[in-house]
Amino acid sequence: MRLSESVTAAARTLRNRPTDLLPLYVLSAAVPTIGRVVTFLGLAVVYLRLAASGRLATAREDLAALESEPPANDPDAVAEWSENLFSALEPLFTPGTTAVLILAVLLTVAVIVVLYAGVTAGRLAACRARLRGERGLVAGIAGVRRYWLSILGLYLLEILAWIGVTIGVGVLASLATGVTVAGVGDPIVAAFVGLLGGLLWLVAVLVVRALFAFAPVAVVVDGVGAFRSVRHAAGFVRRRLSGAVFYYVLAVAAAVGSAVAAGVLSLVSVTALVPLVGTLLVFPVLDLIKTGLYADYRDPLAIPAPAERSLASQFAGGLRRGWAELAAFVRGRPGLHALAVATGLAGFGMGWVAIAPFEGTLEASIAARLEGHRPLGAAVEFFANNWTVALTTAFGGVVLAVPAVVSIWFNGLMLGIYGRLEADPAELLAFVAPHGVLEIPAIFVAGALGIRLGVVGWRAWRGGLGRDGLADELEGAFRVLVGVGLLLAVAGLIEGLVSPYYYRVLF
Repeated sequence: MRLSESVTAAARTLRNRPTDLLPLYVLSAAVPTIGRVVTFLGLAVVYLRLAASGRLATAREDLAALESEPPANDPDAVAEWSENLFSALEPLFTPGTTAVLILAVLLTVAVIVVLYAGVTAGRLAACRARLRGERGLVAGIAGVRRYWLSILGLYLLEILAWIGVTIGVGVLASLATGVTVAGVGDPIVAAFVGLLGGLLWLVAVLVVRALFAFAPVAVVVDGVGAFRSVRHAAGFVRRRLSGAVFYYVLAVAAAVGSAVAAGVLSLVSVTALVPLVGTLLVFPVLDLIKTGLYADYRDPLAIPAPAERSLASQFAGGLRRGWAELAAFVRGRPGLHALAVATGLAGFGMGWVAIAPFEGTLEASIAARLEGHRPLGAAVEFFANNWTVALTTAFGGVVLAVPAVVSIWFNGLMLGIYGRLEADPAELLAFVAPHGVLEIPAIFVAGALGIRLGVVGWRAWRGGLGRDGLADELEGAFRVLVGVGLLLAVAGLIEGLVSPYYYRVLF
């Protein structure tokens, strides 16, 4: 397979049946949503400990006694205000609460790393299957269980390699610098030697990353463990150097392009679009190219047939089907939607009550948040952010529904806090109403879908649902979320172009 053919194969594979691949990439984006459940659990333990000991009530009283902002243009008053704030918060950070928080963070990181290993295994197994014309999600589900431990081992090996390279280059650079200073005595030459050591470290790290880039694919394609996959990847790079370099260039170009795009879009306050495009387009294409290059090295691949419909026709058809799937899901699962709404309202009530002691001390203002509002950029940002939340909430629910429930509850909690602290509640309500009638139900649908996937995940774990059935559920869930995306796109346009302006006529 020529290099240009690998790109063609990747593009055609993704176009021919995107819903048989993209759910795994959405699941990858949902990993932090799943992992933060551990952090929230740690925070809940800390909250209960502080509430039971009375420290929380004391801190609330001390904070309520503070002015909302330090006095302006008075350094002594600012210093006194800061000291009082520190004194009010200090009782909250006991050795016990600090230990719980540190443990929660460490466990969160561990959970996220393990989940990423599993999802990466599933993604690459799905890519390999799709390139061969097989069902991607079925192969991906099997790949998660079969290869996750080897992928996790690769993560650890790469970290150890980075540590070894850093120590080795650091020792060599220190020795070389010492010898240079002793022999030449010129600090400029010594600094130059140190700079060369830094460049050597950078090159070594890039070589390690380049080698490990193909090792996960070797795990999936060759069915080998972590150590052997590194040797297989080195053999591929040595024998197919042009293909490996081609992929490296594409990966670097994608990273640089994403960084540049993110920087440019941040100028107009659009930050959520680049990660969303990365999840649904850039990462799948890169994985397909990488997997295709390595799989063709082992066993020549045939280029998939082109899509029968035009891209515009396929996109429009996908939107229509997504809308139909959304309508069918809403009609068919009223109980799940009622549960999602109840969870959101519970979170709202808890936020409303919890923030009450700080009412008057802290203040939020929708008018202040809309300063510098850029209508079109804001509309894109609102859509991208809300759809990302919907995608990750729904697919995060596959882990026994808990992450989805926590996500709905947390969103309700934040709404309750902002609602209670809002300087002008009527103004906030007027702003939210036009787009909220679409946005809020759409998020509840995503939450209900996450609960549904939690039930599906439990059945699959217990053996009551096979891989084909689980693949059908994941594919169907993605189609429902396409319909949710349509709702959120309209809501985003209203929120960006209408909501910030019409209500000002009333206030």
